[in-house]
Amino acid sequence: MIVMDWYGDLVDTGRAQAAWMLFAFFVTFSVTRVITRRIRAKHREAKKAANAEDEGGLSDVYIGGIHIHHQVWGILMVMLSGLLYFRYTPGSPWAEILAVMFGAGAALTLDEFALWLYLDDVYWGPEGRKSIDAIMLGGVLGAVLLMQTSPIGAEPHRTGSGISNWSYFGGIAFHLAMAVICFLKGKLSTGLVGIVVPFVAFVGAVRLAKPRSTWAVRRYGERKLERAQKRFGKSYTQRWNRVRDKLGGRVSS
Repeated sequence: MIVMDWYGDLVDTGRAQAAWMLFAFFVTFSVTRVITRRIRAKHREAKKAANAEDEGGLSDVYIGGIHIHHQVWGILMVMLSGLLYFRYTPGSPWAEILAVMFGAGAALTLDEFALWLYLDDVYWGPEGRKSIDAIMLGGVLGAVLLMQTSPIGAEPHRTGSGISNWSYFGGIAFHLAMAVICFLKGKLSTGLVGIVVPFVAFVGAVRLAKPRSTWAVRRYGERKLERAQKRFGKSYTQRWNRVRDKLGGRVSS
Protein backbone atom coordinates (compact mmCIF):
# COMPACT_ATOMS: atom_id res chain seq x y z
CA MET A 1 0.00 0.00 0.00
CA ILE A 2 1.11 3.54 -0.76
CA VAL A 3 0.40 4.75 2.80
CA MET A 4 2.48 1.96 4.35
CA ASP A 5 5.32 2.59 1.90
CA TRP A 6 5.23 6.28 2.79
CA TYR A 7 5.34 5.58 6.53
CA GLY A 8 8.01 2.94 6.03
CA ASP A 9 10.15 5.57 4.32
CA LEU A 10 9.68 7.85 7.34
CA VAL A 11 10.81 5.07 9.66
CA ASP A 12 13.81 4.15 7.50
CA THR A 13 14.98 7.75 7.35
CA GLY A 14 14.41 8.41 11.07
CA ARG A 15 11.60 10.90 10.49
CA ALA A 16 8.70 8.96 12.02
CA GLN A 17 9.09 10.74 15.35
CA ALA A 18 9.04 14.14 13.63
CA ALA A 19 5.87 13.14 11.76
CA TRP A 20 4.05 12.10 14.93
CA MET A 21 5.26 15.22 16.73
CA LEU A 22 3.98 17.49 13.96
CA PHE A 23 0.67 15.62 13.77
CA ALA A 24 0.13 15.96 17.54
CA PHE A 25 1.14 19.63 17.36
CA PHE A 26 -1.52 20.59 14.79
CA VAL A 27 -4.27 18.39 16.26
CA THR A 28 -3.69 19.75 19.77
CA PHE A 29 -3.68 23.35 18.57
CA SER A 30 -6.90 22.85 16.59
CA VAL A 31 -8.72 21.15 19.48
CA THR A 32 -7.44 23.73 21.97
CA ARG A 33 -8.71 26.66 19.92
CA VAL A 34 -12.12 25.00 19.48
CA ILE A 35 -12.38 24.57 23.25
CA THR A 36 -11.19 28.08 24.12
CA ARG A 37 -13.59 29.62 21.59
CA ARG A 38 -16.50 27.75 23.13
CA ILE A 39 -15.47 28.79 26.64
CA ARG A 40 -15.24 32.40 25.45
CA ALA A 41 -18.70 32.22 23.88
CA LYS A 42 -20.05 30.75 27.11
CA HIS A 43 -18.58 33.63 29.12
CA ARG A 44 -20.16 36.14 26.74
CA GLU A 45 -23.57 34.52 27.10
CA ALA A 46 -23.18 34.54 30.89
CA LYS A 47 -22.47 38.28 30.83
CA LYS A 48 -25.60 38.94 28.77
CA ALA A 49 -27.70 36.96 31.25
CA ALA A 50 -26.21 38.07 34.53
CA ASN A 51 -28.46 35.85 36.62
CA ALA A 52 -27.93 32.73 34.51
CA GLU A 53 -26.61 29.67 36.33
CA ASP A 54 -23.62 27.72 35.14
CA GLU A 55 -25.00 24.74 33.25
CA GLY A 56 -21.68 22.88 33.28
CA GLY A 57 -19.81 21.80 30.18
CA LEU A 58 -16.54 23.34 29.06
CA SER A 59 -15.00 25.82 31.46
CA ASP A 60 -11.66 27.15 32.65
CA VAL A 61 -9.67 24.98 35.05
CA TYR A 62 -9.20 26.30 38.58
CA ILE A 63 -7.11 24.66 41.31
CA GLY A 64 -7.25 26.25 44.74
CA GLY A 65 -8.95 29.28 43.24
CA ILE A 66 -6.12 29.81 40.74
CA HIS A 67 -6.84 29.73 37.01
CA ILE A 68 -4.51 27.12 35.51
CA HIS A 69 -3.75 28.09 31.92
CA HIS A 70 -3.19 25.29 29.44
CA GLN A 71 0.40 26.39 28.91
CA VAL A 72 1.11 24.87 32.34
CA TRP A 73 0.12 21.42 31.12
CA GLY A 74 2.10 22.03 27.95
CA ILE A 75 5.28 22.94 29.82
CA LEU A 76 4.95 19.83 31.99
CA MET A 77 4.43 17.61 28.93
CA VAL A 78 7.45 19.08 27.11
CA MET A 79 9.65 18.68 30.19
CA LEU A 80 8.48 15.14 30.95
CA SER A 81 8.84 13.89 27.37
CA GLY A 82 12.29 15.45 27.09
CA LEU A 83 13.50 14.01 30.39
CA LEU A 84 12.22 10.53 29.57
CA TYR A 85 13.75 10.57 26.10
CA PHE A 86 17.14 11.84 27.23
CA ARG A 87 17.26 9.37 30.12
CA TYR A 88 16.11 6.20 28.36
CA THR A 89 16.45 6.95 24.61
CA PRO A 90 13.71 4.40 23.85
CA GLY A 91 13.08 2.73 20.54
CA SER A 92 9.80 2.34 18.68
CA PRO A 93 6.96 2.69 19.66
CA TRP A 94 7.89 4.56 22.86
CA ALA A 95 9.94 7.12 20.96
CA GLU A 96 6.88 7.95 18.85
CA ILE A 97 4.71 8.17 21.98
CA LEU A 98 7.12 10.65 23.53
CA ALA A 99 7.16 12.59 20.25
CA VAL A 100 3.35 12.86 20.41
CA MET A 101 3.60 14.06 24.01
CA PHE A 102 6.22 16.64 23.06
CA GLY A 103 4.23 17.91 20.04
CA ALA A 104 1.03 18.24 22.07
CA GLY A 105 2.87 19.98 24.90
CA ALA A 106 4.59 22.37 22.49
CA ALA A 107 1.21 23.31 20.96
CA LEU A 108 -0.34 23.98 24.38
CA THR A 109 2.67 26.08 25.37
CA LEU A 110 2.97 28.11 22.17
CA ASP A 111 -0.80 28.67 22.04
CA GLU A 112 -0.27 30.93 25.05
CA PHE A 113 3.05 32.35 23.91
CA ALA A 114 1.69 35.90 24.24
CA LEU A 115 0.90 35.31 27.91
CA TRP A 116 4.47 34.46 28.85
CA LEU A 117 5.81 37.14 26.51
CA TYR A 118 3.74 39.97 28.02
CA LEU A 119 3.32 38.37 31.48
CA ASP A 120 -0.38 39.14 31.24
CA ASP A 121 -3.58 37.35 30.21
CA VAL A 122 -3.78 38.79 26.68
CA TYR A 123 -5.06 35.59 25.05
CA TRP A 124 -7.99 37.32 23.34
CA GLY A 125 -6.39 40.74 23.05
CA PRO A 126 -4.53 42.14 20.03
CA GLU A 127 -1.28 41.03 21.67
CA GLY A 128 -2.62 37.48 21.64
CA ARG A 129 -1.92 37.31 17.91
CA LYS A 130 1.71 36.73 18.88
CA SER A 131 0.62 33.26 19.97
CA ILE A 132 -0.65 32.53 16.46
CA ASP A 133 2.67 33.74 15.05
CA ALA A 134 4.48 31.33 17.38
CA ILE A 135 2.20 28.45 16.37
CA MET A 136 2.73 29.12 12.66
CA LEU A 137 6.48 29.34 13.12
CA GLY A 138 6.54 26.13 15.16
CA GLY A 139 4.48 24.35 12.52
CA VAL A 140 6.72 25.54 9.70
CA LEU A 141 9.89 24.46 11.50
CA GLY A 142 8.32 21.08 12.24
CA ALA A 143 7.40 20.65 8.58
CA VAL A 144 10.93 21.60 7.51
CA LEU A 145 12.39 18.98 9.86
CA LEU A 146 10.00 16.42 8.41
CA MET A 147 11.37 17.21 4.95
CA GLN A 148 14.73 15.81 6.12
CA THR A 149 16.71 18.94 5.45
CA SER A 150 19.78 19.97 7.37
CA PRO A 151 20.96 23.47 8.33
CA ILE A 152 24.48 22.60 7.13
CA GLY A 153 23.74 20.19 4.30
CA ALA A 154 25.61 16.98 3.65
CA GLU A 155 29.01 16.44 5.21
CA PRO A 156 32.02 16.96 2.97
CA HIS A 157 33.85 13.87 1.80
CA ARG A 158 36.86 13.01 3.92
CA THR A 159 38.82 12.32 0.77
CA GLY A 160 37.73 15.54 -0.89
CA SER A 161 40.18 18.19 -1.96
CA GLY A 162 40.92 21.29 0.06
CA ILE A 163 39.03 23.41 -2.46
CA SER A 164 35.86 21.33 -2.10
CA ASN A 165 36.06 21.55 1.69
CA TRP A 166 36.57 25.30 1.57
CA SER A 167 33.62 25.57 -0.79
CA TYR A 168 31.51 23.53 1.60
CA PHE A 169 32.31 25.63 4.67
CA GLY A 170 32.09 28.83 2.63
CA GLY A 171 28.59 27.85 1.56
CA ILE A 172 27.60 27.24 5.17
CA ALA A 173 29.01 30.61 6.24
CA PHE A 174 27.16 32.42 3.46
CA HIS A 175 23.94 30.58 4.26
CA LEU A 176 24.11 31.43 7.99
CA ALA A 177 25.07 35.03 7.17
CA MET A 178 21.86 35.36 5.12
CA ALA A 179 19.86 34.09 8.11
CA VAL A 180 21.54 36.63 10.42
CA ILE A 181 20.68 39.43 7.97
CA CYS A 182 17.05 38.27 8.08
CA PHE A 183 17.11 38.62 11.87
CA LEU A 184 18.63 42.11 11.61
CA LYS A 185 15.93 43.04 9.11
CA GLY A 186 13.23 42.10 11.60
CA LYS A 187 12.24 38.88 9.80
CA LEU A 188 12.42 36.38 12.64
CA SER A 189 10.29 33.69 11.00
CA THR A 190 12.14 33.94 7.69
CA GLY A 191 15.49 33.76 9.45
CA LEU A 192 14.61 30.70 11.52
CA VAL A 193 13.20 28.82 8.54
CA GLY A 194 16.13 30.04 6.47
CA ILE A 195 18.58 28.34 8.82
CA VAL A 196 17.25 25.06 7.48
CA VAL A 197 16.25 26.16 3.96
CA PRO A 198 19.03 28.35 2.49
CA PHE A 199 16.93 29.75 -0.36
CA VAL A 200 14.41 31.21 2.10
CA ALA A 201 17.20 32.99 3.99
CA PHE A 202 18.64 34.40 0.77
CA VAL A 203 15.27 35.79 -0.41
CA GLY A 204 14.59 37.32 3.00
CA ALA A 205 18.05 38.89 3.12
CA VAL A 206 17.85 40.63 -0.26
CA ARG A 207 14.34 42.00 0.22
CA LEU A 208 13.39 45.14 2.14
CA ALA A 209 13.80 45.21 5.91
CA LYS A 210 10.96 46.02 8.26
CA PRO A 211 11.02 49.77 9.03
CA ARG A 212 11.59 49.35 12.78
CA SER A 213 14.34 46.77 12.43
CA THR A 214 17.97 47.38 13.35
CA TRP A 215 18.96 47.07 9.69
CA ALA A 216 16.49 49.71 8.51
CA VAL A 217 17.18 52.18 11.31
CA ARG A 218 20.96 52.08 10.82
CA ARG A 219 21.32 51.58 7.07
CA TYR A 220 18.28 53.03 5.30
CA GLY A 221 18.05 56.56 4.04
CA GLU A 222 14.83 58.52 4.00
CA ARG A 223 13.68 57.24 0.60
CA LYS A 224 14.35 53.57 1.29
CA LEU A 225 12.83 53.83 4.76
CA GLU A 226 9.70 55.25 3.19
CA ARG A 227 9.56 52.27 0.83
CA ALA A 228 9.87 49.89 3.76
CA GLN A 229 7.09 51.67 5.65
CA LYS A 230 4.86 51.39 2.62
CA ARG A 231 5.73 47.71 2.10
CA PHE A 232 5.06 46.80 5.76
CA GLY A 233 2.36 49.37 6.38
CA LYS A 234 -1.23 49.20 7.53
CA SER A 235 -2.49 47.03 4.67
CA TYR A 236 0.27 44.47 5.31
CA THR A 237 -0.63 44.32 9.02
CA GLN A 238 -4.35 44.05 8.33
CA ARG A 239 -3.79 41.25 5.83
CA TRP A 240 -1.79 39.18 8.30
CA ASN A 241 -4.22 39.95 11.13
CA ARG A 242 -7.03 38.46 9.06
CA VAL A 243 -5.00 35.27 8.67
CA ARG A 244 -4.26 35.17 12.41
CA ASP A 245 -7.89 35.74 13.32
CA LYS A 246 -9.01 32.96 10.98
CA LEU A 247 -6.68 30.54 12.75
CA GLY A 248 -7.11 31.65 16.33
CA GLY A 249 -10.40 33.53 16.54
CA ARG A 250 -11.25 37.21 16.45
CA VAL A 251 -9.55 39.24 19.15
CA SER A 252 -11.16 41.81 21.41
CA SER A 253 -10.37 45.41 20.57
